[in-house]
Amino acid sequence: MNIDAIAKEKIDEWFTEWTLLETQIHAAHAARNGEAKGLMEQAIMLFERLVSEAGEEVMPLNGNERMAFIKTKPGQYACYRQLDELFKETKKRTARLRLQAAKG
Repeated sequence: MNIDAIAKEKIDEWFTEWTLLETQIHAAHAARNGEAKGLMEQAIMLFERLVSEAGEEVMPLNGNERMAFIKTKPGQYACYRQLDELFKETKKRTARLRLQAAKG
């Protein structure tokens, strides 16, 4: 695990980027304009970079299987919701790992 990569400031940067993408993905699904798939592919890359830099320990339970599901049909609304949940769980997990490292 990369302690520097899960510092609150660094994690907040990842989640600021996700929040911007998430808003666009949500709007694309609402408009049914076909843009959701491309935006989701960007979001998937963002999540994978986060996990790569921070370390596999930040990946939520069943994270790899869930990512495989998301990647099969990134344009589907269900995949967007699943990715949103992965980001939320990862944020909580990184906070817990920071606390454990501080106590360690």
